[in-house]
Amino acid sequence: MISFAPFYKTIKEKNISTYKLINQYGLSRSLLDRIKHNKPMTTATLNDLCNILDCDITDIIKYTKD
Repeated sequence: MISFAPFYKTIKEKNISTYKLINQYGLSRSLLDRIKHNKPMTTATLNDLCNILDCDITDIIKYTKD
């Protein structure tokens, strides 16, 4: 199972709010909702998040075996 729990830890450490992600970086509310509910997204979107947050993929997602 893929979890986006590290995403929230990363934005907290970088002092970036979801408001800032939407208004300054142009992320959609629906994307943040997908992250919140651990729904799938494209690798292009994951790449964009890594670029925006200047982090590694493991700072956004975590895999645990079902």
